[in-house]
Amino acid sequence: MNDSPAHVSAEPETAADASSSAIPAEELARMTDDIIAALKTVYDPEIPCDIYELGLIYKVDIEDDRSVKVDMTLTAPGCPVAGEMPGWVENALSAVPGIGAVDVSMVFDPPWTPDRMSEEARVALNWY
Repeated sequence: MNDSPAHVSAEPETAADASSSAIPAEELARMTDDIIAALKTVYDPEIPCDIYELGLIYKVDIEDDRSVKVDMTLTAPGCPVAGEMPGWVENALSAVPGIGAVDVSMVFDPPWTPDRMSEEARVALNWY
């Protein structure tokens, strides 16, 4: 059994690495798509864009036991929902079929900058 977690990149076009997971590739691809879709349901209440497209999700690891570990950040450390947003992410991911335990960690290194936003987020916010 391979103990290396599958990794879902914070880049929208990148899928999980099936070669390093004990989870079958087809299931891992479905889980990856479902995780990204779930992350896109969580919005920063001060910015009309989801946290995935904003680039607030730094890392998602899908472990062989189907637990999920997330490293995320905020647009600013003093964000008024700093204490609530990890719970929103945990709730969204816990609803994904096949996902086990969810662990969300807040990180601030590297600090978030607008260049982490996807093109979709830039268009939505008129930031060209």
